[in-house]
Amino acid sequence: MSYTVSQLLTQDITFQPIEIKGWVRAFRSNRFIALNDGSTINNIQCVVDFENTNEAILKRITTGAAIHIKGELVESQGKGQKVEIQVSSIEILGDSDPDEYPIQPKKHTLEFLRENAHLRTRTNTFSAVMRLRSTLSFAIHKYFNDNGFYYMHTPIITGSDAEGAGEMFRVSALDPKNPPLNDDGEINYKEDFFGKETNLTVSGQLEAETYAMSLGKVYTFGPTFRAENSNTSRHLAEFWMIEPEVAFMDLAGNMDLAEDFMKSVLSYVLEHNREDLEFLENRLLDEEKTKPQAQRSEMNLIEKIKFVVDNNFKRVSYTEAIDILKNCKPNKKKKFNYIIEEWGADLQSEHERFLVEKHFKCPVILFDYPADIKAFYMRLNEDGKTVRAMDILFPGIGEMVGGSQREERLDVLKEKMKALDIDEEELSWYLDLRKYGTAVHSGFGLGFERLVMFATGMGNIRDVIPYPRTPQNADF
Repeated sequence: MSYTVSQLLTQDITFQPIEIKGWVRAFRSNRFIALNDGSTINNIQCVVDFENTNEAILKRITTGAAIHIKGELVESQGKGQKVEIQVSSIEILGDSDPDEYPIQPKKHTLEFLRENAHLRTRTNTFSAVMRLRSTLSFAIHKYFNDNGFYYMHTPIITGSDAEGAGEMFRVSALDPKNPPLNDDGEINYKEDFFGKETNLTVSGQLEAETYAMSLGKVYTFGPTFRAENSNTSRHLAEFWMIEPEVAFMDLAGNMDLAEDFMKSVLSYVLEHNREDLEFLENRLLDEEKTKPQAQRSEMNLIEKIKFVVDNNFKRVSYTEAIDILKNCKPNKKKKFNYIIEEWGADLQSEHERFLVEKHFKCPVILFDYPADIKAFYMRLNEDGKTVRAMDILFPGIGEMVGGSQREERLDVLKEKMKALDIDEEELSWYLDLRKYGTAVHSGFGLGFERLVMFATGMGNIRDVIPYPRTPQNADF
């Protein structure tokens, strides 16, 4: 019977004939094969009777080769594993040239592995990261399905800029060498495929709102795009977003939903990916040893995840947070890179982490931000200067979730759009929600790769997505 490595290491099936297929991680002493098939972080040891094995076959058992093994699962005679396979036959399914195969059984830099992204999941680090990514994705869908949400696919090609950032990838079928022009010399997009200027979406939120106002509770989980020329460890040009939208829910309900959601999906990986988490935690501990004491994390990876799962999220207004930050020691002693001087400042990661890790010592939800630093669709408070926005702050990373109660009043929304020079005609369909049965509604957005970074402890967002898209890089 054919098994996976995970099954062989966890099920009580010793002293039975088995078959297994996988890739050679290492082959030593012409006798011991470390075999992995991606089902677990762990390899299984396969013991070859080299005296009775064809020499030509032995020469082809090289790192990276795909093989099919038949044998018997027995209790291991050596240390480090409970069981091993006594091999009766080996078939080489796919050879691997040992002189050319890049992923040799040694330590590789993350930069080198990014250059070999098509093979990097054959390392323990990246196989663990991508299994965790898969589990988190499933946990997200499971949470929303269990809680009565409907999954919707919002358009990838759009004529609107939901965030007002303007950093969008244009989608066009016009001849780039000879595009049609208007009388004023500008490109005539009326002759383009869609009859107007279109872009890759930066968010599915606005479209999700339309469905929430008929189906009640919906969510999106799909690719989004930003043409931001940034090469930092936190930026991608293509990434995935989770965006729930709920009718008849105010900001307090939105905070309740987001907290419960985050705790649920992180609890799920704690339960189902313990070996991967422990491996990544040990990797981080080894990495920390090379850093100066002052730069080392106060929590290990699993502690950090439990910090979110086990603590109630502290809810603090932006105004209260500014007062705390203005009067804290790092600000007064100018230890922050960005000194907080007055109300209205846009908080940086260092400020958010101080609130979480040093001041409150729990995850924090900040709410009621200045209207000037938030998007047009957020509900204006009665003070006329703040909006019903919220951000959830986590240890080690800062902002994890951003959301708001949406502006449901037609007149107020139109005034805000006018002030920001947003074309009413372009978003007439969005304004219709406020004309036909408007109601309080709220939602939030979560960058999936940022969540994967938090759950895996990886320091660069390029290492938590299969094939990163960044400035000057669209390989694979």
